[in-house]
Amino acid sequence: MRLSHFFIDRPIFATVVAVFITLIGAIAYFALPLAQYPEIAPPTIIITAGYPGASGQVVANTVATPLEQQINGVENMLYMSSQATGDGNLRLTVTFKQGTNLNIAQVLVQNRVALAIPQLPAEVQRLGVSVVKNSPDFLMVIHLYSPDGSRDQLYLSNYATLQVKDVLTRVEGVGSVVVFGARDYAMRVWLDPEKVAARNLTAAEVLAALQAQNVQVAAGVLGQPPMDKPGAFQFNVQTLGRLTDPSDFADVVVKSDKDGRVTRIRDIARVELGAQDYNVNGYLDDQRAVPMGIFQLPGSNALDTAARLLSTMEGLSKTFPPGLKYTVVYNPTEFIDQSIHEVYKTIFEAILLVVVVVILFLQTWRASVIPIVAIPVSLIGTFGALLAMGYSLNNLSLFGLVLAVGIVVDDAIVVVENVERNLREGM
Repeated sequence: MRLSHFFIDRPIFATVVAVFITLIGAIAYFALPLAQYPEIAPPTIIITAGYPGASGQVVANTVATPLEQQINGVENMLYMSSQATGDGNLRLTVTFKQGTNLNIAQVLVQNRVALAIPQLPAEVQRLGVSVVKNSPDFLMVIHLYSPDGSRDQLYLSNYATLQVKDVLTRVEGVGSVVVFGARDYAMRVWLDPEKVAARNLTAAEVLAALQAQNVQVAAGVLGQPPMDKPGAFQFNVQTLGRLTDPSDFADVVVKSDKDGRVTRIRDIARVELGAQDYNVNGYLDDQRAVPMGIFQLPGSNALDTAARLLSTMEGLSKTFPPGLKYTVVYNPTEFIDQSIHEVYKTIFEAILLVVVVVILFLQTWRASVIPIVAIPVSLIGTFGALLAMGYSLNNLSLFGLVLAVGIVVDDAIVVVENVERNLREGM
């Protein structure tokens, strides 16, 4: 009673508090993450690495094992699981306790991965190991395709990687973008076993020759001081650098005999520009396509992120070359929007019914003002509490607000009736 007397004796202060609670809730409403259901799945960190040409068993032994040994025991970790595929890719998922700060967890995992890097094969170190945080579920799946068949799978894949993926990754709320069946451009060297054996060569020697002669080096500067006789000009020396054309790779020298005979790549192999691998194919309505899976950043607003993605793709499509189009084949935010809209509709219907019932049974508008005002103050103020406690605005929390309407009004009616009784008794 002391608390109620405090506000009854200070009506202006009580009004200010109610307005303040409403304002805080209104501001928090626009900052709340929106989702279909609350995040009950434990947070995860994803580690990915690639070892081209290696089998799944080799990847598990040489890449997954060193990483798992170092990551094991990281703070707040529950468990981890790894998937090593036959195309040389590794996906290691580290699951943490509910409520763990993913930003801190990502840093801790990154530090452990850095300790394991020296133990990994040189090719894996060169390609790098990525550590990312993202939602385990797809936010959206977009397909790039060529309706007239003028663009092949290789072109579609590389266009998605070079022109679309990076743009979508920068969209606010996006955790990561994965191009399924990506066929990155690669120079493919097909060795002829008989020709290689006839020249007493091995595949390792061919690989060493390619690595030694396909490099980018800084050749230096001519005429740079200090010099005994300074010149009037300085010249930057530029080398050929990395090879880009199949004919350049074919001219690489593999071996020079004592008699002056030179063996080049073209003498023992066939060189062509193709894809790094052909293990995965994407289709859309029996047409070749490149699917892109988009993962949501934990804690972001799903509806706003999806809207930004659709707007970005609409802008990108204006610069697409002829014969290239896109379509969204999976977008769960459409259902989320519809379901949440229905819940909002239910809330407004509940408020309307409660207001009508209160006015009908209290039979005085002055007494009805208190429970009617209590509804928006309580509901809107709840948004501030949801944001402070780290909850999202979802179907379950909104249904809870629907139930709370009756509870809030019931308490307000009890207070109003008690006040009226006291007034009748002359108190």
